[in-house]
Amino acid sequence: MGVLLTSLRLALVAIFRNKTRAALTVLGILIGVAAVVSVITLSQGASDKVGGQIDQQGTNLVYIFPQGAQGAASRDRAAARLTELDARAIKREAVSVQYVAPFLSITTQVAGGEKNWSTTVAGVTGEYLPTRRYEIGRGSMWRNEDERTGTRVTVVGQTVTKNLFAKGEDPLGQVIRIAGAPFSIIGILTVKGTTATGEDQDDRVLIPIKTFRNRVSHSSPNRVDMIMISATDAKTVDGAIRQASDVLRQRHRIKEGDKDDFQTTSQAEMRAMQEGITGTLSAMLLGVAAVSLLVGGIGVMNIMLVSVTERTREIGIRMSIGARERDILVQFLVEAVVLTLFGGILGAFLGTTATTLVAAAFDWPLKPSFGASAIALGTSTAIGLAFGFFPARRAARLDPIDALRSE
Repeated sequence: MGVLLTSLRLALVAIFRNKTRAALTVLGILIGVAAVVSVITLSQGASDKVGGQIDQQGTNLVYIFPQGAQGAASRDRAAARLTELDARAIKREAVSVQYVAPFLSITTQVAGGEKNWSTTVAGVTGEYLPTRRYEIGRGSMWRNEDERTGTRVTVVGQTVTKNLFAKGEDPLGQVIRIAGAPFSIIGILTVKGTTATGEDQDDRVLIPIKTFRNRVSHSSPNRVDMIMISATDAKTVDGAIRQASDVLRQRHRIKEGDKDDFQTTSQAEMRAMQEGITGTLSAMLLGVAAVSLLVGGIGVMNIMLVSVTERTREIGIRMSIGARERDILVQFLVEAVVLTLFGGILGAFLGTTATTLVAAAFDWPLKPSFGASAIALGTSTAIGLAFGFFPARRAARLDPIDALRSE
């Protein structure tokens, strides 16, 4: 313990004796550590942000598409084999499914007063809202009777209201025209924001699915673009997928061993894909940040070699009065570690401050990562030991007589 304290005191004296050189050495480590802390914290924040947007789309959500028609169902409804009857069967027979929402949509112009706006018009049932975690901010959802009779009523998102009505004008009760037909606004959705792919979830108009077929876009009876289901909880998602698949295979008369004529995509699969992409990008960025630490470590070794050369006579004097080879080794190792620790502490503070400012500017769910700071400090200490060992070993192996002759 006494050797370490003595070495620490000598290290601090040497560092403050050459402040400029020490500051430049610390700067290299500081930049590397700040980069590591920033990358780890930002990647975690980005993952949480995108994950939150995926979770915001619905609770334990599963999308069921006609096979081969994903993303193009609205353009090729003739190829679709999913129907409202399928949705009702899933609701009736799949015990792990809580909500079922058949879905039809089209992008078209909507007119309100003297303004027009291109938006997504979706034909849905009442269970679409809880399936996708939408809520009515003002007004109400249509009744079951409206779905049966095809009433021309609509619930709209706030992006639509902002672009069709003047500021301060109440959209409730107003009439908008969709495909030339008048629809009465009975509800306004609460703000939901964008999805992970940048889709504005508030830029949509919801109407009863029967009304959609009759008034907006004619399609084959009961056919839908897709079916969304919500499992009873996170643990039953796989069960809900199996049960829904069994129902559809039975209804579509698919023989055992034959390929499904539909495909499912769960929220969990989307989340896993997102985490995989984020993890890969984070690893790449972390590798770049690690290069900065490597460069800083090389700088530490270079400065320590210069320090050993300049202090050769000092080393000789210490040896002549009884310092052992181990004492000299520890002295220079401690000096290297102190330099890198200074850089690590300042770098962790700078990285944390930078990520906090980014969080405030972009509204990301970033939190100071104490784990990242601990890793960065541990890494900087390891760099001090690794890159300081060679200069320290060189100093410890100096011949005392030759060292005392040095000028």
